[in-house]
Amino acid sequence: MKHTRSYSHAPYLVRLVRLARSGGCLLATALLAQPQPPAGFTALFNGQNLAGWRGGETFDHRKLMALPAEQRAAQIAKWTASMQAHWRAENQELVNDGQGAYATTEKDFGDFELRLEYRTVPKADSGIYLRGVPQVQIWDSTEQAKASIGADKGSGGLWNNSPGAPGKDPLVLADRPFGEWNSFRILMVGARVSIWLNDRLVVDHALLENYYDRKTPVPAKGPIQLQTHGGEIRWRNLFIREIGSAEANQILARHGQEGFQAIFNGRDFTGWAGPVEEYEAIEGGLRCRPGKGGTIYTKDTYADFQVRLEFKLPPGGNNGLAIRYPGRGNAAYAGMCELQVLDNDADQYKELDPRQYHGSIYGMIPAHRGYLRAPGEWNFQEVTVRGSRIKVELNGTVIVDGDVATVKEFMGKTPHPGKDLPSGHFGFAGHNDPVQFRQIQLKRL
Repeated sequence: MKHTRSYSHAPYLVRLVRLARSGGCLLATALLAQPQPPAGFTALFNGQNLAGWRGGETFDHRKLMALPAEQRAAQIAKWTASMQAHWRAENQELVNDGQGAYATTEKDFGDFELRLEYRTVPKADSGIYLRGVPQVQIWDSTEQAKASIGADKGSGGLWNNSPGAPGKDPLVLADRPFGEWNSFRILMVGARVSIWLNDRLVVDHALLENYYDRKTPVPAKGPIQLQTHGGEIRWRNLFIREIGSAEANQILARHGQEGFQAIFNGRDFTGWAGPVEEYEAIEGGLRCRPGKGGTIYTKDTYADFQVRLEFKLPPGGNNGLAIRYPGRGNAAYAGMCELQVLDNDADQYKELDPRQYHGSIYGMIPAHRGYLRAPGEWNFQEVTVRGSRIKVELNGTVIVDGDVATVKEFMGKTPHPGKDLPSGHFGFAGHNDPVQFRQIQLKRL
């Protein structure tokens, strides 16, 4: 997908002319110093000073936010003093001399599209931290001393991902010669990152690993950071656009869709079994009727598979995905497992076992929390079942990746006799709440 920049300044210039004619030359000059973002974007840098930026370092954003307020403020003040000593605004460019703390946005961001341009010098080394996590790499692709660690592959890769992981190295060498400006377009949804360098795709929907703790996903929100690493670097036209849930779901759905087939026709329960009268077809999807429930399931059975769907929870909503269900009994125990679908933040659930929250392999493996959207919003979820392993990716972030064959401790010491089933039905385990599902698609593996 080729991205074409369209920073139109025409309406803005018309305003300047009108201001000048009306004696507003000083105001027009001030406006001219303001970078003009594309439609839908806002400027991170105002072209004149460091407003909106603080200092930062390679520091786990979760740990920073967990500090007592006074200690956190003192740490940020220390970083900011260092940043302000080495960064300056010059000719609408944000300039760093190669030293000091990183320029860090005061605001935290969730899903976003980031556009910026940079220009650096030979042998320089820099990067862009996404939600405070390193990093989109920037370096000198001609520096032979760093060829052994990947510099010859060029900039734009997620350099702190594990060796061999998708996104670690850029797909193509797209750097321009020194002295020329380079442009980035960075799209981040959940932990999924796509990057275009100079209009060439260099990272395609790869998961950004959490450098600080690879067993934990990247934060749901965090700052943008511009790294300093020994050589002068200049930045300009730094614009960001926050992405809403509907667009985020569309972005996630259009990647890796090959081989998926709809398993619900959007009209009725043809191809399904179980207490289908307890559910209703609605808006092209299905919903558990209020006060009803039970497990409905596909008549087809599956061994290894992926399933994709969107779901929407009412406040306090509870449901589940039945995995390799045998067609009878409690899906959480008689089947391989039930993957919990739950409004984690409802008051009645605040003291649950960790293995009961959304995405958890019920009673066996807990999911990471903090990635579920608010009740009333549509979530996008993909589940991969291979042998005894189950991976759950919620809104672009992997919240579970576990092997039920290794589980030895069960919630309530209740065994799960079905966990080793090699195949079974896929279904929904309703629990009286009108939880809604749509775009239900499955692919055999």
